[in-house]
Amino acid sequence: MAFTLAPLPYAYDALEPHIDIETMKIHHDKHQQAYVDNLNKAIAGTENENKTIEELVKSAGTISPAVRNNGGGHWNHNFFWDSLKNNNGTKPSGKLAAAIDAAFGTFDAFKEKFNAAGTTRFGSGWAWLNIKDGKLEVSSTPNQDNPLMDIAEVKGTPILGCDVWEHAYYLKYQNKRPAYLEAFWNVVNWDKVAERFEKG
Repeated sequence: MAFTLAPLPYAYDALEPHIDIETMKIHHDKHQQAYVDNLNKAIAGTENENKTIEELVKSAGTISPAVRNNGGGHWNHNFFWDSLKNNNGTKPSGKLAAAIDAAFGTFDAFKEKFNAAGTTRFGSGWAWLNIKDGKLEVSSTPNQDNPLMDIAEVKGTPILGCDVWEHAYYLKYQNKRPAYLEAFWNVVNWDKVAERFEKG
């Protein structure tokens, strides 16, 4: 059962001006497609061939690097696309907002901690907002790892993630990762994050 690349859940230009159309086309059509193609090659004819992407990700420590990296890349990007929409500067509300305040003090303090996780991730990787033991926690992972993986330094259930690989921002922001992370807050789909939070 080969994996396939689903279309973006919105138009390529839906996140302008914060994430540009050209980046979205290359990021989705080229980078994620490569993860899918390489994942399918890596699992072909093996015991992993009929596993779900979630099963592969959760057993990252016992599968080949090719399956871990490309499976993580596929899962992370599907999660990322669903986390985004042009939000016109809105913030979380309700139970999610209360949980953020309880964990970090204020929404701005949370943003600062999340931005720091993304900015200080050496090389390529991700910043995450996770549920861990019923509380919210910020973490980061290298490469295409994520907090669901058995080898994650900080394990948890992610409800928001930001891709800080250079391919996610370089066309528009060049080497200014902090500027990209600031712009990211204009395209967070808080309805989706809240839905994930409610599910726990």
